Amino acid sequence: MNPLRRIEIQYVKGIGPKRAELLTAELGIRTAYDLLRHFPSGYVDRSKTYRIADLAGEMPAVQLRGRFVSMNTVGEGTKMRLSAIFTDGTGTIEVVWFRGIRNIREMYGIGTEYVIFGKPTVYGRSHMWNMAHPEVDAANSAALTEGLRAIYPLTEKLRQRNVGSRQFHQWITALLSATPPIPETLPASVVDDCRLMSLDQALRTIHNPTDSAALQRARERLKFEELLYIQADMVRRNLHHRRQSIGHLMPRVGQYFNTFYGSCLPFSLTEAQKRVIREVHADMRTGHQMNRLVQGDVGSGKTLVALMTMLLALDNGYQACLMAPTEILAGQHYETLTSLAAQIGVNIKLLTGSTPAARRREIHAGLLDGSVHILVGTHAVLEDTVQFANLGLAVIDEQHRFGVAQRARMWSKNNVPPHILVMTATPIPRTLAMTVYGDLDVSVIDELPPGRKPVTTVLRYDTQRLQVMKALAAQLRQGRQAYIVHPLIHDNPKLELRSVEEGYDIIRETFPQYKVALVHGQLKPDEKDYQMRIFVEGKARIMVATTVIEVGVNVPNATTMIIENAERFGLSQLHQLRGRVGRGADQSYCVLMAPAKLSRDSRQRLELMTQTTDGFVIAEADMRMRGPGDIEGTMQSGIPFDLHIANLATDGQIIQMARNAAEKLLAADPTLSDPANATFAEELRAVLDRTADWSRIS
Repeated sequence: MNPLRRIEIQYVKGIGPKRAELLTAELGIRTAYDLLRHFPSGYVDRSKTYRIADLAGEMPAVQLRGRFVSMNTVGEGTKMRLSAIFTDGTGTIEVVWFRGIRNIREMYGIGTEYVIFGKPTVYGRSHMWNMAHPEVDAANSAALTEGLRAIYPLTEKLRQRNVGSRQFHQWITALLSATPPIPETLPASVVDDCRLMSLDQALRTIHNPTDSAALQRARERLKFEELLYIQADMVRRNLHHRRQSIGHLMPRVGQYFNTFYGSCLPFSLTEAQKRVIREVHADMRTGHQMNRLVQGDVGSGKTLVALMTMLLALDNGYQACLMAPTEILAGQHYETLTSLAAQIGVNIKLLTGSTPAARRREIHAGLLDGSVHILVGTHAVLEDTVQFANLGLAVIDEQHRFGVAQRARMWSKNNVPPHILVMTATPIPRTLAMTVYGDLDVSVIDELPPGRKPVTTVLRYDTQRLQVMKALAAQLRQGRQAYIVHPLIHDNPKLELRSVEEGYDIIRETFPQYKVALVHGQLKPDEKDYQMRIFVEGKARIMVATTVIEVGVNVPNATTMIIENAERFGLSQLHQLRGRVGRGADQSYCVLMAPAKLSRDSRQRLELMTQTTDGFVIAEADMRMRGPGDIEGTMQSGIPFDLHIANLATDGQIIQMARNAAEKLLAADPTLSDPANATFAEELRAVLDRTADWSRIS
């Protein structure tokens, strides 16, 4: 183990027990190793000394050299401050302290030359330059930093206790000075193959960079190592799963599949669909349990791929099931599958929470005697009473709506666990898929079926609302349906947003000739199902809703999606909402409504939506703009430890390099038992502090 892991943080020079307690509580820093891994969030350039006369406009933190010519206490009680006048001969600047006044007066003398560093601002009617709580060093101090100086992430409590970047820099510099060369953690083969900077050099450089080029190399090395631990763990779990997991052997392509493919396909498969079916069947032929994620944009034909996969299971003598998160979506899947496959003799049944008891008993009997080939259902499928004769394949749609424990119950439906095919219409950026879903095999359907018309997306402002309503009226007169989505259920006085309740009232007044459905998350389940059903059946022509319709409604007749206050939604969410239209043969439209006054970032995001309908392009942009956190949060999987320096949104190349290195390393040494890999194996064990076993995620 790295010897720095054994040094408690209180024993690092300058810290002590009280500060150690504070660092542990605020930042989780317990050892010298943790301190060195508290990486800078940025750097300031201390190579240049400014003249006061040259200060102008909005300035960053600057360095000034000069003398204090006066120092006076001003105000009383909580408003007391120490005000000093500092000059360099070209001008003067006021320097102010609000804390530690007595110590500062004793520390700094009038007429002595100092170097001060801080952010200058223009203050008061006098337009005099001002600097609050600067760093102050004697002009000849050995501690004076030149060149790039690290800025460290802090908390408010640390700042209140006068622990700033300067203290961190001093502690880390002292620690590095007292530390012999830091042992390498990565195998020599990896360091050489990837041409990495040594760990010792990287850690010393990132805290005290000599130049920007060296800093870049140090950051790449430390990012690579952090990501390599993730990828090595993922690859190792994959290898273990393939070796250990017994699965149903399904080599046969038989009558069900061939008949459907030859005479029942509603349209020709895209090359992407064919590729994914081949990848799935390759898994099913191995004798090991399949654990595969199929991601495809809205309308890419995932349901057809799922059906053909289930037909392969039937051809090999097994049953299949498909789970969906809502009754309406399950019902739509049932109708789609039945219309496609009933003509080839496939017996498909639907099981939901509202299935009558007599019907339920009939389905249970059919599952046990094998006469039911495919079961479509909701969470009801997971009930202990639902048993199969021989379940070989489970397809899970919109998997992030199912908890890990719920999905794991599917394993108990057979002595040999079924193959698992997970589907999502949420495009996942490649870098995120390699980390969050790194222990699943991933297939991507990245083509839309031919002839499908892309949804026309436009950005409109509140001042253009009349024209939008006229366009909506024209669609309704043609017999079409429309969604109108709002970000809030109820009015909020603090936010100038129209709620779904207010929007519902306005639309009913605007279009009294049409029935309007209202759907939001606070409705009782029965009422919500009713409101969604009348829209699905065409009885309601307009649905006013919140984002609860993001997943689970397929209405080919709906051609218009209006999203109110579109600037309040993430790009991926907007794309999911847009995917509710464009499911039929008619041209469809998505209207992004926004106030005329928009921030530059908001306008850029919304304009991107009007420029592309590619969900993967949008997901990548969303992650760059918002970070990966929101996307990760929908996946109920997770990265095994916090990332300290790597960024899933921007470090795609390094992630790929780490993945390649992990695969090569573990192909040669699957158990990491080679003495050359001993240190890496030890570090991997120390780093991966898992609270759950994600290897059985399906």
